[in-house]
Amino acid sequence: MNRNFLAKAAFSILGLAALCLPATAGKLVILHTNDTHSAIEPNKDGTGGMLQLKAVVDSVRGAERNVLLVNAGDIVQGSLYFKYFGGEVEYPVANMLGYDINILGNHEFDNGMKDIAERYKTLKGARLSANYDFDGTEMEGVMQPYVIKKIDGKKIGFFGINIDPKSLISEKCINVRYKDVIPVANETAAFLKEKKKCDVVVAVTHIGYVTSNGKPGDVDLAKASKDIDIIIGGHSHTLIDPAHPEKYPSLVENAEGRQVRIVQTGKYGRNVGKLEIDLDNLTGFDGSRVKYELIPVTGRFPEEAYDKKMIDFLAPYKHVVDSVNSHQIATSLYDMRNNSPGMANLTADFGYWYACHIADSLRNAGENVPRVDMAIMNIGGIRQDMSAGAVTEGQILSTYPFSNHFVIISLKGKDLFDAMNVAARKGGEAISGNVRAVTDEDRNLVRLVIDGEEVMPEKTYLVGTIDYVAEGNDDMVTLANHIKVWTDDYEVSIPILQWFKRQQALGLPIAPSRDVRFVKSVAQ
Repeated sequence: MNRNFLAKAAFSILGLAALCLPATAGKLVILHTNDTHSAIEPNKDGTGGMLQLKAVVDSVRGAERNVLLVNAGDIVQGSLYFKYFGGEVEYPVANMLGYDINILGNHEFDNGMKDIAERYKTLKGARLSANYDFDGTEMEGVMQPYVIKKIDGKKIGFFGINIDPKSLISEKCINVRYKDVIPVANETAAFLKEKKKCDVVVAVTHIGYVTSNGKPGDVDLAKASKDIDIIIGGHSHTLIDPAHPEKYPSLVENAEGRQVRIVQTGKYGRNVGKLEIDLDNLTGFDGSRVKYELIPVTGRFPEEAYDKKMIDFLAPYKHVVDSVNSHQIATSLYDMRNNSPGMANLTADFGYWYACHIADSLRNAGENVPRVDMAIMNIGGIRQDMSAGAVTEGQILSTYPFSNHFVIISLKGKDLFDAMNVAARKGGEAISGNVRAVTDEDRNLVRLVIDGEEVMPEKTYLVGTIDYVAEGNDDMVTLANHIKVWTDDYEVSIPILQWFKRQQALGLPIAPSRDVRFVKSVAQ
């Protein structure tokens, strides 16, 4: 029998079979990360790292037909890669990863508006923000409020939502007209769902999981929404683990009783979030129909799975970073996490010692400077853990990566008390060892005690801190009501680095106090 005839017959049968089968749209996989914070190399536990992250993303793309990759902000700040190269590494790496959706984090602004405009324009994926109005600034035209992705005939709408920058991002670094989260998000979601007929609406946010000092988080947004199906979040470094929904629930009822799926992957690229949407089952769709899992980013892949282009790109930068990271300057007596009392106390006690040392020098030079009363440092400015044993120069520079400067300020006790009340409600900040912030059961400050004496509202106090905190950031707005006494010429990491080296020269280990300085009041 003629082979061409058989081939044509087979083709006709297959074609008829295809016509008889129902058309299927299949599945959409959304991968997402947040707050990777310049973690180009793996963390000390072997998790994270951009090469390992790329291997995870590539493996999913190789297994699935429809894959989108979402960046929920703060891809920069937190390692020597940003400290030394200022974004020269992170943005090209983001393009190599192939993010389809990008939103701004607060740390993207650390080097100012001109810098972020130049850097962000290079990102190849959509750049979204619905509630930041940059008209008339360097960022004008860089962002768009939303994007619609058409996947197998279905419309998936994404829009970006950013946090209120007030008392979070230094005013010298950002120029934006901020629009409130919830009304803008609801308006944009309704537009996408009703006007643009999107089948699924995804809010990509950098506002944190829950309310912080009156600023709404993802849970608040979900509860107030009607048209949002999924929230991909960032900023609070919350690890929303579907295996433990009791800790940070991933499903929250909206204003109409439907479920919104909220996701966030922690920090430093240790996990990739994976959302699966059945595109053939979108009738009556809500977040409960979205499958969600966390994929750990580890070194389980063989070396050949790593992206050769990324390896070659990183090599010269890695050489510089490795050389600094290998230079030991001190020895730590025990392990300390960046948010532990040990690291907070170490930082605040150094700040107090340094401010007292400077005040002594100013008095010796004939200036009328009173005694320094206390020091305040923000825990958010401490970016790395410190393990027992060798401490390297690179580790200190990575632990204190921000371009802040030590200052000494003078202010009234009432402003100091109000700022410490904000800190107490947030769980505390780093304060020097001569201070106790006494709270009630609800974390409201009831007494602030310095050297055994309660702070008096109208008395003037001298405080050592950093310029970022003195400006009233980290929500401690009343600290801005100060008179500046002195500002250091150097970034904070420089005198801290010198102190570490001096301890080593004296044969002393790093062993800060681990006492708790925000304490609950005892019963009267």
